[in-house]
Amino acid sequence: MEKLTLRDKLAMDRTLLANERTFLAYLRTFIGLIGTGFALWKLIDIFWAKVVSVLLLAAAPVVLVVGIYRYQKTGKDLQAITEDLE
Repeated sequence: MEKLTLRDKLAMDRTLLANERTFLAYLRTFIGLIGTGFALWKLIDIFWAKVVSVLLLAAAPVVLVVGIYRYQKTGKDLQAITEDLE
């Protein structure tokens, strides 16, 4: 196989950083869902607000698990590509 050029290495670094940035977006969404769910639960004492709050709190861990899974899967795929090229 050919050795990676500087351009290829920089492209791989950008891709790895994009993967991390995407994971952080999932984490930010998780935190936002948790915060909004608790805020609705505490501040608004109406039935529909409680229902929405429970839905937000239930969706938050799902978002986090999906984010972790995609981050790890993409990281492994990128690592395999890098090993094949070197």
